[in-house]
Amino acid sequence: MDEKHVRTMLAAVADGSCPIDKALTSLKTAPFSDLGYAKVDHHRALRQGVAEIIYGEGKTAAQIRGICDSMATAGQERVLITRLDADKAAILHEPLFLDYHPEARIGIIGGIPEPDGNGTVVVAAAGTSDLAVAEEAALTAEMLGSSVVRLYDVGVAGIHRLLAHADDIEQACVVVAVAGMEGALPSVIAGIASCPVIAVPTSVGYGASFGGVAALLAMLNSCASGVSVVNIDNGFGAGYQASMINHVSSRHVR
Repeated sequence: MDEKHVRTMLAAVADGSCPIDKALTSLKTAPFSDLGYAKVDHHRALRQGVAEIIYGEGKTAAQIRGICDSMATAGQERVLITRLDADKAAILHEPLFLDYHPEARIGIIGGIPEPDGNGTVVVAAAGTSDLAVAEEAALTAEMLGSSVVRLYDVGVAGIHRLLAHADDIEQACVVVAVAGMEGALPSVIAGIASCPVIAVPTSVGYGASFGGVAALLAMLNSCASGVSVVNIDNGFGAGYQASMINHVSSRHVR
């Protein structure tokens, strides 16, 4: 149950079309549904502004469908499922009207909403091998109401490719910089950007990259100001944080 549904219910109580006891019962039962294998949080959108998102890895197709059905019953129109493999997506496609994005391993129910953020989120990927993580970030930000500009294969091995998009970076509200190998891209972008930069290390690289640890340490030790870092391959976390920044309003500023 999100703020829209609560306001509608309260308005119905005010005009007499919804009995107080019925509204009270809805509010009492709305916080979560206990499915045995999951407790689905129906009040997350009301508390945080974003409804619960399903992490698909480790869950069966039947469990994911049960959670989605519970969300739909509670009035959640859109659902984002991350780390969803193709086999489960094929099972869920028809009953849930699932739109599957295989590269990002993301499933979407209800479509991507119209953007309502303050500006644009730029998602920059150093190389083609980083696109899976970059697309996870981009689709997450879009599902949360952000307009996204994608800059792909703009790594420091050919710095002119990045500099050709200086205008996009300058106009961004926040930049998500995705890179493996030595993880230099976020530092370079932060050196020319006037907005926050969220660095995403990927597990792309040869032996001494240690599965993304080298990029992670490089990003944590960036000499550029305004760089924050999420976990290795965590495109979802970066996209979520970027959209939160893109939706900050004056009421949040002290």
